[in-house]
Order: sequence, then C-alpha cells, then structure tokens
Amino acid sequence: MERTPEQDAAQEILARLVRQCMAGDQHAWQQLVATQHRRIYAICYRFTGSSCDAEDLTQDVFLKLYKNLASFDTQKGSFQTWITTLARNLLVDHFRRTRLDRASDSLDASYDGDEDGPTMGDRLADTRPTQEHHVAGMELKVRIQEALKQLSPELREAVILRDLEDMDYKEIAEVLRIPEGTVKSRISRGRGELARLLQRIEGQVV
Repeated sequence: MERTPEQDAAQEILARLVRQCMAGDQHAWQQLVATQHRRIYAICYRFTGSSCDAEDLTQDVFLKLYKNLASFDTQKGSFQTWITTLARNLLVDHFRRTRLDRASDSLDASYDGDEDGPTMGDRLADTRPTQEHHVAGMELKVRIQEALKQLSPELREAVILRDLEDMDYKEIAEVLRIPEGTVKSRISRGRGELARLLQRIEGQVV
C-alpha cells in the first residue's frame, strides 16, 4: 500500500514532533498527545467495548509512551506502528487480567470474508426512510455485536487494525509480531467466522 503525499507530509510532521519530545520539549509532548489521543482511544474502545476501560487504557498507553519514548529509534520504523504496538501490548495484558471477551465496536469487517466485498458498516447503512427498515437495521446491528462477542481476541485485533485503523499487512505484522501470511489468515478467518456466527444468530431469531 503506497502512501499519498499528504500521508508522507503528516508522517514527517509527526516524526518532527517525536524528535522534539525526545529533546525534552514539553510543548511538543502536548501536541503529540493531542494528535494521537483520539486514535489510541478508538483502538482501546473497539477492543474493550467500554468507554471507561478505554479511557483508563488510553492514559496507560501515554504514560508508558512517556516513560519509553527515549527507546524509540526514529531510523528503524514508523512511530504510528510503535505506539500501536504499545497499545496492543497493554490491551493483551488487560484481556489476561480481566478475561474480557466483549464485543469490539467493529462494524466494518467484511460480512462474507471478501476483502473487496461490502463491509458490515455498508450493510448497516440505513438509506431507506421507513420505520420498518430502521428497526431492521437496528436488529442487524445487535446481531453483529452479539457475533463479535464470540470472536476470539486474536482474530478481532487483526480485523480492527486492518479494517478500522487502515493499517497495511506489514504494519499489522510488526504490531502483532507475526508473519504477514498469518496476518492475512487471521483477517480472513475473522471475517469468515463473523459471517458464520451471524448466520447462526439469524437462524435462531427466525
């Protein structure tokens, strides 16, 4: 996946902020937190499904970032990948401590496992004005959330990083510390499992 000129420019600005932070610039640190907070919170929320847990975990991520920023090598990789790895490791610890297996807020994983197919978000888009269709859309959303509750964390995290965070396979492989082939396999399995779970849930409803 090739980056656009705009993405390259954004990465350069971010890299400059990181260098300033590493030099002890507190204003740069505040800017860095401001630029990354929303993204990190979103990742934490999608994994936990809890705004309270997401707030706490986001604070933990930035605390760990502050303590470990000096260890980041600007020549070896992307800061976005590095901070995502920090967040992911804390989330794994969180799962182990609490044994949570709640739904992430991911509604954009492909319904049938096809990378180019319509996403769940597309299927939930209610473009029809009738109350009947609105109710049907809400019922489908509930079913998807129920299916997500049953998806394993390892499949869920791969789908979230790919479909919601728009990370490429190489970046996800670095974050999860697994081969790219395994990343693709988990994404495919996650999407396929969601489809099967939805079919089962819909069959029970009918």
